[in-house]
Amino acid sequence: MRYTQFLIPTLREVPADAEVVSHQLMLRSGMIRKLAAGIYSTLPLGERVMRKTAQIVREEMNRAGALELTLPFVQPAELWHESGRWNAYGKELLRLKDRNEREFCLGPTHEEVITDVARGLISSYKQLPVTLYQLHIKFRDEIRPRFGVMRAREFVMKDAYSFDADEAAAERSYMKMYEAYTNIFARLGLRFRAVEADSGPIGGSFSHEFMVLADTGEDVIVTCTACDYAANTEKAEIRVPDAVEAAADQFGALARVATPDMRTIDEVCSFLKTGPASVIKTLVFDTGEGAVVALVRGDHDINEIKLKNYLACSELALADEDLIEKVTGAPRGFAGPEGLSGVRIIADYGLKGCFNMVAGGNERDMHVVNLNFVRDFNVDAFADIRLAGQGDACPRCGKPLTTTRGIEVGHIFKLGTKYSTSMRAEFLDARGESHPMVMGCYGIGVGRTVAAAIEQSHDGDGIIFPAPIAPFTVLIVLVNPTDAQQHQIAVDLYEKLLGHGVEVLLDDRDERPGIKFKDADLIGIPLRVTVGRNAVKDGLIDIKWRKTGAQAQAALTDAVENVLEALPNL
Repeated sequence: MRYTQFLIPTLREVPADAEVVSHQLMLRSGMIRKLAAGIYSTLPLGERVMRKTAQIVREEMNRAGALELTLPFVQPAELWHESGRWNAYGKELLRLKDRNEREFCLGPTHEEVITDVARGLISSYKQLPVTLYQLHIKFRDEIRPRFGVMRAREFVMKDAYSFDADEAAAERSYMKMYEAYTNIFARLGLRFRAVEADSGPIGGSFSHEFMVLADTGEDVIVTCTACDYAANTEKAEIRVPDAVEAAADQFGALARVATPDMRTIDEVCSFLKTGPASVIKTLVFDTGEGAVVALVRGDHDINEIKLKNYLACSELALADEDLIEKVTGAPRGFAGPEGLSGVRIIADYGLKGCFNMVAGGNERDMHVVNLNFVRDFNVDAFADIRLAGQGDACPRCGKPLTTTRGIEVGHIFKLGTKYSTSMRAEFLDARGESHPMVMGCYGIGVGRTVAAAIEQSHDGDGIIFPAPIAPFTVLIVLVNPTDAQQHQIAVDLYEKLLGHGVEVLLDDRDERPGIKFKDADLIGIPLRVTVGRNAVKDGLIDIKWRKTGAQAQAALTDAVENVLEALPNL
């Protein structure tokens, strides 16, 4: 492809609304263009990268035995009512009505539709197992779309769904997809990690997220320093401590201390000359069916997803001022567990064995000191309800956990019979008995994967694309297109490389060399070949590797061979 015949609208300045590196570089390199909040047009350069990424996904899905289809983007409300998700999914589900006032939604995911396909076409165990997939647009009406295509409202996803006769077969299908995903991200040239994850609104009993490792990642990953345990912070478990209960003679006298306008942990600790580990953080939550109080140590953070899963409630939100005051008698910042009644209290395991603690006094401008379990208050249960962090004990082996950052690009779920039961997707076994199909769900965000690759691999000059998804493999920079000899040398090299099946972009623009070199670094093509005065004068071309910055010269007579030899090592 010749640059003069291609559309690459590069930008010199960083767009003001681009927050993260991938968003900035995708806009600056001319890969995407914003249409509305969270909605982007993919331009020709970006389309080449997206298609290459999608092709690798498609090849590995096919290799795993999955069958490709295409499902409707607009979905009838009736299916979502059958699954019970029409109201449960929330405002991310963009609902609409047709001219006959029938309700539909734009598909944020396709569990309902694929289950409808399966129940209409599969009736016997002889047709199982089967895995179906598509590469299709999704729409989720995010409340705060941000980070470009990383968290867009409209995006392309590969979603696959497996159907099996029993749990053992479903486990095999799940592991096939796990292996396929591992192959996909390895082929894409990414550094990644599979971690245990919460299933969220998709549902199901178990799931893994595939995380691209990047310092700029929005997700925190918890990994063990000794074993292979890894999970995102929403899911990461903490080993139950072997707490030693304090003896009653160690308890100090309970006392109330005036703490005027001191609402935060730091303010209270500074005033009372103590540390956050000696404070009980009391949090009131609204479950939609009543209030719940959660207790965590002052130096720990509540994990709302763990708490929600433990409570098995459909809703969970921090209580507003009115509910806090109704439950505790105090405004926000002064709540404590002492004297609470008629409300369920769940304490984190991190508080087991703690004694002589500080907590809110359930009165404005008041805290209590030397607060102790059993003597001064009781809890309904201890549970793992906090975020895991650096140094916590691994739930598997007990060794220290460590944290790193990553970007979620894929998620696989064991759905079980959540959808097949509610939507009656059943099959007959060998004895003619009916059973719900056991399902799995497997997603990859194509645009998100491309953005993650850029977050993982870039420098101050621009993108450094992994070779498998680079828009072109080789960029030939023609320094002076008005020089007939330079022009002929560049075109000859371009055509020879094309003849060898190499994807080449020839920069034949009438621009200053500095602009061409800046654009070359910005768009991140792995190998740059410069044809300039040395090509005419000395019969030499310059070769530069984008990833390492290494440079070399090659004789024109060996130019094609030198470029071809460099390709396997990009």
